Amino acid sequence: MNPYLKFVENIQAGIKEALEITVAGKTERIEADSKVLLFSPHPDDECITGLLPLRLMRELGKQIVNVPVTFGSNTERQAGRAQELENACTYLGWESLPGLKDFQALEVADIVGILKTSRPEIIFMPHSKDWNSRHISTHFLVVDALKQMDSDFSCSVVETEFWGAMDDPNLMIEADAETVADLVAATSLHTEEVARNPYHLLLPAWMQDNLRRGGELVGGQGGVVPDFSFATLYRLRKWQDGQFTNLLEEGKMIPMGAKYLKEVFSWK
Repeated sequence: MNPYLKFVENIQAGIKEALEITVAGKTERIEADSKVLLFSPHPDDECITGLLPLRLMRELGKQIVNVPVTFGSNTERQAGRAQELENACTYLGWESLPGLKDFQALEVADIVGILKTSRPEIIFMPHSKDWNSRHISTHFLVVDALKQMDSDFSCSVVETEFWGAMDDPNLMIEADAETVADLVAATSLHTEEVARNPYHLLLPAWMQDNLRRGGELVGGQGGVVPDFSFATLYRLRKWQDGQFTNLLEEGKMIPMGAKYLKEVFSWK
């Protein structure tokens, strides 16, 4: 018998068992001068790509604020998705802005206003080739808003991937099992979305594949893959003087632990 059969069967059985799990809960929000904004194309993107924001909150005490750019294109689901988003962010201890009246998509002027009010230290947004049209438009929406900010405005910009992989990520962020489980649980609170497609249960596998890819994309071709079990890939740059500049001379693989995050997010 193939000795790996039990290994694969255990994966199948675990997913089947997890389909019956439900969660609820609340984490107290951190209020801090140092704010991190997540520009999320849809409700659930904040959880799927949320490893680094969660670590920034837990390890460095950053205040995380999700900015929902849209509530999806299905108008009949928008109110429900807004509530699911609130539940997910409450679970993680994040604030989520309420969005515009009648669930309208944000525009450049809205983003500019949010940036001027929050003066974030770090922002997250999808990269420009993240396949899904709303992910791509969100990228350019935020970039257009950054171009309208005063010349003295600066922040770290972290680009995320989900639908379309980046060719040149420069951060691979480790997640331990507990952190992955929290992201799975938060994603599961987008209940109607995962009812039609239980993608929350595939999040660990996606993060394992990120480790496979990131070992060489971030670490260099033929490099040694670190002893992580799960990871998410990002691209970190800085917005300063009205343009993007590089922050890292080479890719970084960031293990669990505050001291490793401080080494990267200490420029401001």
